[in-house]
Amino acid sequence: MLVSMQLAALVAATDAVAATSARKEKVAILAEVLRGAQPNDMEIAVGLVSGDPRQGRIGVGWATVAGLSIEPAAHPQHSIIDLDQILAEVADTHGSGSKARRAELLTRFLAAATANEIDFVRRLLVGELRQGANAGLTTDAVAKAVDVPVTALRRAVMLCGNLGVGARIAAADGRAGLEAVGLEVGRPVQPMLASTSQSVTAAVGDLGRSAIEWKLDGIRIQVHRRGDAVSVWTRNLNDITRGVGHVADIVRRFPADSFVLDGEVLGIHEDGTPIDFQDTVAKGSAVTPFFFDILHLDGTDLLDTPLAERRDHLERVTGDHCIPGTITDDAAAGEAVLAAALEQRHEGVVIKAADSTYQAGRRGKTWRKVKPVHTLDLVVLAIEHGSGRRHGWLSNIHLGARVDDGEGFVMVGKTFKGMTDDLLRWQTERFGELAIADNGRVVTVRPEQVVEIAVDGVQRSTRYAGGLALRFARVVRYRNDKSPSEADTIGTVRALRH
Repeated sequence: MLVSMQLAALVAATDAVAATSARKEKVAILAEVLRGAQPNDMEIAVGLVSGDPRQGRIGVGWATVAGLSIEPAAHPQHSIIDLDQILAEVADTHGSGSKARRAELLTRFLAAATANEIDFVRRLLVGELRQGANAGLTTDAVAKAVDVPVTALRRAVMLCGNLGVGARIAAADGRAGLEAVGLEVGRPVQPMLASTSQSVTAAVGDLGRSAIEWKLDGIRIQVHRRGDAVSVWTRNLNDITRGVGHVADIVRRFPADSFVLDGEVLGIHEDGTPIDFQDTVAKGSAVTPFFFDILHLDGTDLLDTPLAERRDHLERVTGDHCIPGTITDDAAAGEAVLAAALEQRHEGVVIKAADSTYQAGRRGKTWRKVKPVHTLDLVVLAIEHGSGRRHGWLSNIHLGARVDDGEGFVMVGKTFKGMTDDLLRWQTERFGELAIADNGRVVTVRPEQVVEIAVDGVQRSTRYAGGLALRFARVVRYRNDKSPSEADTIGTVRALRH
């Protein structure tokens, strides 16, 4: 009789991973707990340790989790299959009274869980694991645990679109099973990602002859067509076909029978400039697709075909819906493409080595994004108690801009990004000194500390009092040399929208 992996063993491993900053040690810890796992256990375990269970988000928020009153069990009793099953049951609970029913199911399960298991499940449900077991690290750990080449596992994961499924195949059939996985039109693959470069000139200097393409601020999509059957997925491989019927109608007119396209959709003003990102999300079918890669065409996979050849196919198939750009080894010509993109209020450009293959699911060095970086001097209004690896520290800071006239600050966003361990220690002490209230989750502080924040832009938002939200905010440094009266105003923040 096969015995499932115990939840306590998995939780202990994730705690050990959170306690070390050494990547090699993290991989070794995860590999040890995964070694010898049954194929189905492997799929479940990988999702749990990476904070991405098979059921996805199951409709349980912070309020529900915080409201659960549970006395921990003295001894562990649950397997990871038990947790997987209860998550599935909670996810399938809908309709009138569903909130209470979900709380009841979770309370019953957690009543037989230890304190460490309860803490793990709580953080899993609200997306607060943050123990350092990201997808790349977990992939390395699976490869080590089942003794398969990590390159074979990455490619299989890319093609089947899911790390848990790839891990199950590796555990069941080893390298041969992984190498048998191929691209299928109608099954999404993980998208290739770009790293960051400081400038077009630097990127072209590193990569040589490259495609310089506009970088749009839209929704990443992957489109599969076979005959009249069209499917559309997001960056996270969520099926949105029904919501973007206009896109399906457009690609059905392309001169090919079957293909897989990578691109973005966004709303466009009459003058050709893009609408704000959140308006693109709201418009649904009234968006325009632009494509920047093609992975399959009429029975031929193109993943390993050089980008320059793929772009030739792409231009022929997509016509006016091909992303603007050029292939060149002239940095000045590339800078001109960036200037044209910015003139049309797009984010920047992506520089791609002309001979590069499509390395799905990876943030490789052969694709480089270049975007102007804006910085703002803002004031910290509050800070949240950390969880997971940041337990015991003050972490997520609430950011405020000065009002345009008069006194006071208006909140424009939050961030926990860009913080080293040394910075976390410093700000925990600093904001402990400035604290004026603490409700157990958020510490309100005197608005005295200025922080320099890098952002990719701002967008309209009803979430914050300022009517704006920062996009991809991260800490650059604390400005102890500046007083709150020198912080940027809400008007300065608002100007970044233009």
